Amino acid sequence: MKPCRYGLIGAGIGASLSPSLHETEGRRHGLDLSYQLIDIAEPGTPDDLGHLLARAQAGGFAGVNITHPFKQRVVGLLDELSPQARDIGAVNTVVFRHGRRLGFNTDAYGFDESFRRGLPGAAVGRVVQLGAGGAGAACAFAQLGAGVEHLTVVDPDADQRGLLAEALSMRFEVERIAVAAPDELPEATATADGLVNASPVGMHASPGLPLPVALLHPDMWVVDIIYLPVETRLLRAARAKGLRAIGGAAMCVFQAAAAFELFTGRTPDTGRMLAHLNRLLQGSGRHIHA
Repeated sequence: MKPCRYGLIGAGIGASLSPSLHETEGRRHGLDLSYQLIDIAEPGTPDDLGHLLARAQAGGFAGVNITHPFKQRVVGLLDELSPQARDIGAVNTVVFRHGRRLGFNTDAYGFDESFRRGLPGAAVGRVVQLGAGGAGAACAFAQLGAGVEHLTVVDPDADQRGLLAEALSMRFEVERIAVAAPDELPEATATADGLVNASPVGMHASPGLPLPVALLHPDMWVVDIIYLPVETRLLRAARAKGLRAIGGAAMCVFQAAAAFELFTGRTPDTGRMLAHLNRLLQGSGRHIHA
């Protein structure tokens, strides 16, 4: 079997299912694939991203996936960006090739595919997105590119949401883009067709609700891009109110599939990867549908 080694750099990623997803699909392609978690929350792991990239590159990795909190910070450490990654200003996949570091963003594709399959026919007139970080940037680009007429990005960091709005305005009409502080959520959500949580609130490491449940109204759909836990408090609250709601598991698979192809040069079977993730999640009592 042909050896192939890569991994994931991030914080609080110990429960990630990415190793199983990549390694299992790799075996189907005749690859001796090793996927390593590099978790800066683990004792003894340095939090210097430049050092971690250099160590992986020198160690013979084909590349690394990048997750919270590094998706935007990594951009300045790369030699070249794909056009989409440059537009988004965030990278979740770094490929090491001929001594160079190439940055890609597969999150936007992952969001687009999971949304299209998971919420067919959803109204996209006005959408509110929580989070303007690296994942949020990819989700925002995906939504505007897919036809969302007006997107309001809500983030407590005024600089971060402002920078995202500026980046979005370079590709899309300014009148389709708005930013807001959390205290403006009641007004923003009142007329929204949908809500996207692209913030870390709801993850195992950041438990809780990203907004008051009272702001969820009957005409709204909900997407929470978090996939562990499979059913976040936001998803439970939305479903309890009868809203159409999907989590981040399918997005996880589609972005992983695109990254797999960049790392290995092999085209993965996304249906097979979705089925495998479903098996991994069986103990949670919930499954993904895409």
